[in-house]
Amino acid sequence: MNNLKLDISKAACFLAEGAVKAFEPKVKEAQQALENGTCPGNDFLGWLHLPSSITTEFLDEVQAVADTLREKCEVVVVAGIGGSYLGARAVIEALGNTFGWLVQDGKNPVILFAGNNIGEDYLFELTEYLKGKRFGVINISKSGTTTETALTFRLLKKQCEAQMGKEEAKHVIVAVTDAKRGAARTCADKEGYKSFVIPDNVGGRFSVLTPVGLLPIACAGFDIKQLVLGAQDMERACGKDVPFDENPAAQYAAVRNGLYQNGKKIEIMVNYQPKLHFIAEWWKQLYGESEGKDNLGIFPASCDFTTDLHSMGQWIQEGERTIFETVISVEQPDHQVDFPFDEENLDGLNFLAGKRVDEVNKMAELGTRLAHVDGGVPNIRISVPCLNEYYIGQLIYFFEIGCGISGNVLGVNPFNQPGVEAYKKNMFALLNKPGYEAESKAIQERLAQE
Repeated sequence: MNNLKLDISKAACFLAEGAVKAFEPKVKEAQQALENGTCPGNDFLGWLHLPSSITTEFLDEVQAVADTLREKCEVVVVAGIGGSYLGARAVIEALGNTFGWLVQDGKNPVILFAGNNIGEDYLFELTEYLKGKRFGVINISKSGTTTETALTFRLLKKQCEAQMGKEEAKHVIVAVTDAKRGAARTCADKEGYKSFVIPDNVGGRFSVLTPVGLLPIACAGFDIKQLVLGAQDMERACGKDVPFDENPAAQYAAVRNGLYQNGKKIEIMVNYQPKLHFIAEWWKQLYGESEGKDNLGIFPASCDFTTDLHSMGQWIQEGERTIFETVISVEQPDHQVDFPFDEENLDGLNFLAGKRVDEVNKMAELGTRLAHVDGGVPNIRISVPCLNEYYIGQLIYFFEIGCGISGNVLGVNPFNQPGVEAYKKNMFALLNKPGYEAESKAIQERLAQE
């Protein structure tokens, strides 16, 4: 199969001649630091050669558990937040029927995602929907104490046991958690749940190709072996010994850092295929959480085109010139719809009659790219032949290795997230969590003065 293609020509033209090539030494040094484990955060490099380390036997084990859930459940709820759900959701929505939750064909369970917010109405409506249904739960949490996920799992565990019986619930609740420690591990061992391990050296946002992502994806009916194969081929295509001019991840890291140094502070991930919406959501966490520290980092944003051209298009075309776009283009859709002829032609669109809808979409993509480049917006283009497991696997690894290289070029630790804890400390203080007495007193005094 072919690999995804990267075109940086409409971005590099905004930089001085040779500027991208000038990043080659920094990029090679950054990638070598990843390989040698000498970069900041080197205890979280388990993702780097994860694809090539995955065995057929391991994938068969994941598939067997997924098949049990598929056989026993109408609905499978994935409980997790951040990297514990975004990757799985990105893949499932990219590959699935857009209206799959409505078109219940009896072949695949409905996959729902929870534990990623503290919305009371959301949880009420979820538990109402699950009443009377055979459902299972994949609880994804390394610690088991993340507030959003732990709260949701409490509710789902009780409801599952009440509806299916405690003994049957043991067969449809699966834990993906730490090997030895934490509340989720203790619960899984005590209750006798099947469990998978989140590797200690793989951070959540890099965990799609661990059971965190593979199990839900397999439950949804997709081919995890092809997903991993795509990632393995991209691992080779982006290897440390691949020449800079042939290494798409190295070039992506170079051009985006070059643009950043030239005042382009916002990267907008763009697609013309609605199925890719959650690929962009996953990408935003991957790059935002990896690079946004030490008062540095490109701000990752996303748009769904052509939809958002009717809302954000004006700002992108003529707003402050601090942005660049990275466009994921899908060469061939799965289905064909031809534009119909209408005798009255009230909308004036008969000139499109007989054309494939995708041809119209591709011309919108090309026309937008030309307009935005003319308007001062650099454009990076990533093209994939089609949306299937193999090419989504390629995209996943391409963005992961690109992120690791880019963060090291930027000069930050791409694998920690110290800023994420700030809101949690305030929330626990406000909720009077045991052990936060001093913080509770301090925050109440502060609020009384505001």
